[in-house]
Amino acid sequence: LTQAVVISIPLVTVLYILVNLSYMVVMSPSDIRGSSALAVTWGNQMLGGWAWLVPLSVALSTFGSVNGAFFSGSRVCYVAAREGHMPGILSMAHVQYLTPSPALTFTSAVALIMIIPGNFSSIVNFCSFILWMIHGSTISCLLYLKVKKEDLPRSYKVPIIIPIIVLLASIYLVLAPIIDQPQMEFLYVFLFMLSGIVVYFPIIYFRSQPRLLQEATAQLQLFLEVAPTVKNVD
Repeated sequence: LTQAVVISIPLVTVLYILVNLSYMVVMSPSDIRGSSALAVTWGNQMLGGWAWLVPLSVALSTFGSVNGAFFSGSRVCYVAAREGHMPGILSMAHVQYLTPSPALTFTSAVALIMIIPGNFSSIVNFCSFILWMIHGSTISCLLYLKVKKEDLPRSYKVPIIIPIIVLLASIYLVLAPIIDQPQMEFLYVFLFMLSGIVVYFPIIYFRSQPRLLQEATAQLQLFLEVAPTVKNVD
């Protein structure tokens, strides 16, 4: 598996570069600027009657990406709950199928809520804004641990220039949409993320969970047929 991953990464990079080169060779700068979907425009110019293969391939690729994001995202909620950063019900697994069904159900419900407005561009813009804020915060923590906590055992070792570049890219990708198209929604998103502090300190840091939350966890555990899991310390 490791060998397959090592081989596939350069191959994917080469294919990505070749695809972008083909766009620049086939289409003029005005075509690129005026196109809402470069791959579709490229297909219309190069494939003729077979241009439908491009949107079909994009749909299949999107399905595969969503499938991977669905399972990986639910595991993030599962692990976060196991570490005490989310409700305990999300850290449980089905007693028969051994799957993290509460985390899967939770991520599905959140995704359905997010698509209610029906504005795809807004979802992409604001999700990208949040994700790059999270990436930047994560990289900032990595730099802090690498510089200030050198005595800690670290299994993830990279040259310090790499997290610095990623941090600068994250800052740019967070500030660029705000500077380009300032919207009040960006402030709302930022305040929504800060609201997590209100939940974090009383419930997680001080471990003061309301009795209603404990009762809800017990009822959901019976309803979903799930049980707490044992953490593998290895």
